[in-house]
Amino acid sequence: MAIRFGIMTLSDRSARGEREDASGPALADLVRAQGWSVANQAILPDDESAIRAALISWADSGQFDIILTTGGTGFAQRDVTPEATRAVIQREAPGLAEAMRSDSLKKTAHAMLSRAVAGIRGRTLIINLPGSPKGAVENLQTVLPVLPHAVQLLSDDPTSESSH
Repeated sequence: MAIRFGIMTLSDRSARGEREDASGPALADLVRAQGWSVANQAILPDDESAIRAALISWADSGQFDIILTTGGTGFAQRDVTPEATRAVIQREAPGLAEAMRSDSLKKTAHAMLSRAVAGIRGRTLIINLPGSPKGAVENLQTVLPVLPHAVQLLSDDPTSESSH
């Protein structure tokens, strides 16, 4: 199954060019290793309204099956990715975020500090991932096995008998 990804790095320092984005490229490598495509990548500052606008634009464009965000999911004042995501999704997908936190907790107690969310806007799945390359890749690896089925369910015609 061909799955089209958008990868959005959310970091003030990377957006200003002060720090190289390592998480976005690491996620893109993992996505491509699955045989899937990265339709677009972007780096945005930790600005809730800018993140909301970008998520809406990408999700509503029909160009992406899944949008991955990396960064802005912690406790810092500028960590606003979960709020921006909640503002644009129509339905939450709490099992994805719960699975990522549960798996991460086996590796680090800091997983308890993740506020990442996942949800659906239209036919696009949006998943928040941590900002560190290691954390982002590990969290994506946790949910990788269910992504093809999730995309299939979101793309099915709701009037079709086979979607039940």
